[in-house]
Amino acid sequence: MKHTVTTILQQKAEGAKITMLTVYDYSTAKIMDESGIEIMLVGDSLGNTIMGYPDTLSVTMEDMIHHSAAVARGTENALIVTDMPFMSYQTSVYDAAFNAGRLVKEGRAEAVKLEGGRTFCPHIKAITEAQIPVMAHLGLTPQSVNAFGGYKVQGKDEESGKNLIDDALAVEEAGAFAVVLECVPADLAALITGLLRIPTIGIGAGAETDGQVLVSHDMFGTYGRKSPKFSKVFADAGALMRDGIGAFIDETKNGKFPDEEHSYCIDADTMKILKEYAEK
Repeated sequence: MKHTVTTILQQKAEGAKITMLTVYDYSTAKIMDESGIEIMLVGDSLGNTIMGYPDTLSVTMEDMIHHSAAVARGTENALIVTDMPFMSYQTSVYDAAFNAGRLVKEGRAEAVKLEGGRTFCPHIKAITEAQIPVMAHLGLTPQSVNAFGGYKVQGKDEESGKNLIDDALAVEEAGAFAVVLECVPADLAALITGLLRIPTIGIGAGAETDGQVLVSHDMFGTYGRKSPKFSKVFADAGALMRDGIGAFIDETKNGKFPDEEHSYCIDADTMKILKEYAEK
């Protein structure tokens, strides 16, 4: 079944949990799609996991378009949501709509995600009026890491909790079809989930959101740096990769690879002629 904005909203109505994972390439997209993931997020977290930056701030529109198009080529059923990178929408409402359009036209995204609440409601409205679905992102918004003074849980006190509630209601009113809640206390995330008609997708926001998202490199153990508290390694592909690389090195150095099974043959008479030719 092809997952769309409509089917994701229906899952909220039916109380069916939504699953979302980050993905950045064709091959992984095919595996995830065949596994039944409902939303693939082409996240600007590729700045960390793929490009090795300490944060997401250096990621460009060209980076996002490149990876989004690769994911789209490997996807048939999942809904593809692509992040709008830092400064692709903050500068103006026009830039927000224009760059969202680029992600759809060039990156083949089916929806876009942007960070921020009430400040960016005009941007969300403009993008949705251009017939591009928008997923909002509240709580810990990584593009604001410098303003936050680091990666910290959001909404822990009365004032910030009220702001988070107001932001969630505002982005829904502006036209967002879903909202990611990142690093938000579980009870507050549950409260917000109950207030909204649109789905909430949590990452470090407890079990009562309408769905969950993880950075795939964290859940596969392939990031190579310390993962956040809320992440869980579901399959340690990193360990398997290290074992496989070690075996390749060992067999190559010991002359075990490639063996006859992994080599091509040539007719003996033809080889004799070629040797005689080479010796002339």
